[in-house]
Amino acid sequence: MRQWRGPDGILVEAIILDDRPLLRVSHRVDDRTYLRAYCSTVSELADHGVDLAELVEDTPLDHL
Repeated sequence: MRQWRGPDGILVEAIILDDRPLLRVSHRVDDRTYLRAYCSTVSELADHGVDLAELVEDTPLDHL
């Protein structure tokens, strides 16, 4: 599963839900995570306040 983080606690995850690939958008505030949306296309992310230019991919550091 891939994850991308944005400013102000935005998290975008590539998931499979009911056999469909989706992007789950959530927002972390303090110690709580709130679901914002499920998107079926990348272009839908902008409708939920996600700026693609600000996203940074989380990568595992197991290669070190």
